[in-house]
Order: sequence, then C-alpha cells, then structure tokens
Amino acid sequence: MLRSMKKLLPNPTLNKRFLTIAVSIAAFLCLVGFAGFKASQTSVSFSADGKKEKLRTNADTVEELLEEQHIKVKDQDYLSHKLSTHLKEGMDVSWIPSRPIQLTIDDKKEKVWTTADTVEGLLKQEGIKLNEHDQVSPSVKKGIEKNDQVQINKAFQFTFNYKGKTKKVWSTSTTVADFLAHHKIQKDDMDQVNPSLSTKVEPGMNVTYTDIEKVTDVVEEPVNHAVVKKEDPTLPKGQKKVLKEGQDGVVKKEYEITKENGQNVSKELLTEEPLKEKQDRVIAVGAKVDKPVSQTAGVVNVSSKRQSGKEITVSATAYTASCNGCSGTTANGMNLKANPNAKVIAVDPNVIPLGSKVYVEGYGYATAADTGGAIKGNRIDVFFADKSQAYQWGRRNINVRVVN
Repeated sequence: MLRSMKKLLPNPTLNKRFLTIAVSIAAFLCLVGFAGFKASQTSVSFSADGKKEKLRTNADTVEELLEEQHIKVKDQDYLSHKLSTHLKEGMDVSWIPSRPIQLTIDDKKEKVWTTADTVEGLLKQEGIKLNEHDQVSPSVKKGIEKNDQVQINKAFQFTFNYKGKTKKVWSTSTTVADFLAHHKIQKDDMDQVNPSLSTKVEPGMNVTYTDIEKVTDVVEEPVNHAVVKKEDPTLPKGQKKVLKEGQDGVVKKEYEITKENGQNVSKELLTEEPLKEKQDRVIAVGAKVDKPVSQTAGVVNVSSKRQSGKEITVSATAYTASCNGCSGTTANGMNLKANPNAKVIAVDPNVIPLGSKVYVEGYGYATAADTGGAIKGNRIDVFFADKSQAYQWGRRNINVRVVN
C-alpha cells in the first residue's frame, strides 16, 4: 500500500508527510477502538466459594460471566441470580459450589449434595425435622466439610417395666442391651430381662426388667408343747389332773428368701437347729365309772366315740402337692395331684400313727397319710390343692383329736 502511495506521490518530502499522517490516523483509530472496548465492559462484584473480587467483564449475562471464569454450575450449587440474568454495573454475583455429604437416617444411607455450612443447614435443606429425642451426630451446630458423614437416629416409643414400675420411654437403641447400656442399667446375673438382650427394640413393644434377689434370714421360732391326755381309771370320770407342766421349745431356722422387685416370692428352709427342747404337758383324765353300765351303754354312736379319742395340741402348717421338695405322693401311696379334694395331713408317726383318722380344728376330718422331714413331734402339715389356701392357712396352734 505504501509503495502504491509512493508511486502516487513521487516527491520524497510529500511521501514522508503522508506516511506520518497515515500512522497518526491508524493510532487514533486503535485508541478509539480500545476506548470503545473498555467502555462496553461492565464492573461487577463476583464471589466464588467465599472469595470475593471486583471484575470488569464484557459478559452480557451471569451464565457468560461464569463461562469466563471457567465455572460449571451443578443443579445443587448456590447461585445468587438466574443464569439468564443480564449483568448490570455494580451487581453482586455469588456462587457457592455444593459438596457431597454421606447422610444416614437409621439404616438408610444416601449421598447428598449441599451448600450448607452446618448440620443444621443440611437438615433444613433436606426438609428433615427432628424431635427432642432424636440423635444426630455430629451435633446440629457443627460445621460440615466435603465427604463428611452425618448420622441421624430417629427416636420411637415403647413400654418399659423396670422393677415393677411401667412407663413409656423414647429410644434410638437397636437392641435391648443397647437400651440398658444407654440408660446405665447394669444387669446382675440373677436379674431377668424379657425379651432377651439381643432382641431388636421396635416401636410399641414391651420390655420387662425384673430384679431378682436372694437373701438369708435366720430366725428363732417357738416349738409349741403338746398336751397329752392319759386316762386314769382311779380318777373319777370328768375330773382332770395335771401330771406334768408343759414348756415350749426353741428352734433356730435359716431360710433362703427369693425376692422379685423387692417382694418375697418364695421361702426355702436351709437348716434347722434345736436350741431348747419342748416338754409336753401331761394331764390325767378321769375314767372311773361308779355306776353300773346299762344294756344300752354298749351302743356308742360315732360322735361320742370321736369325742373320747386322744387329743393333742400341735403346730400346724400347710403344703401342696407341688411344693418345693414334694413328690405329690403321700407316705401311704396316695397321689395327691390325682386327688386334689383329699383331706390329708402329714404327721410324726411317733405321735400320731400313720393311717389314723383324725379331726383337725379348722380343717375337719382327715387321714394321717403322709410324713415330712420337718414334721417332728407335735407338728403337722395339712394338705391343700391350692397354693393360696396353703398361704392363707399359714402357721397356727390347734387341737387334733385322733378318732381311731
């Protein structure tokens, strides 16, 4: 071009002037173009993941601005404006990239993307509402970073009976053992838990903890003396005479008592040691008859015969066919389980012979058909089919009359 211009302008001086003018024009055009380029730029404030800077950009929209910054926006990211928003002078544009978090709710795991800085923010983003009994780890105020793990255990209600007291409780535990450990309940060897410790706790179920305790009780109990009546043919009939005064004995007994939730449920005799022997009271009963016996005297009804039998005072307890150490079969072979209505007493054969028919005060007519290891001297056991009746009988001092 310059050569062409030189041909058109053969004068060297003119050529030099023309060249200067051309260069000046080109420089002016470049300056004008640059100024126009600068004038077309927009000044914005851009914050990327917390880092803020001032930018001048030729981008027309937020999307173009992000492309200039080589940023690809994910759906889970935070963006202060829509991508299609046109940039304006002085606009603040903010972009926060989402981070992956491992979120576990009970046994369900999932990967979520979040821009939240704390666990609380994550829960709000995911629309998760907690009640006061739910457990969250880490706590809701803790900050979270990329690839952190957040565990939520949702609480549920079930019924817990602890040592006889029942209440509704909240729990996030997986098993009965976990629940007890969480509440700092340490199970003793004898205690009972139902269902078992390994059972998974579920909403609405019943868990029972029974406190089992065995204690030893040593007591001294009186051994009641008996009243032995002997017929005296030299003493007029109807008269009585004390031949020997009676005296109670004393025995020391050691019991093992089983308690459930503080209440006695069973009592077992372990040892028995006599401390003082009893002495029976002996009474002479007059049998002397002054008048001759009439012909009708030989006719004796059952009632008068029963009244004239041997009568003694005894300490009476009760037992059942299923008591501790009981076989259910009497000493003379009767099956008490098969005969629950039988009237039977256990006796010391040295005092009341086996097979004797007796009348027991408060019990009625019965058969002396059984014996027992603890039935010594003036002591008997009366049989009941029902345990509650045996407990109700307890221990009492009564009179027993041997009918035959």
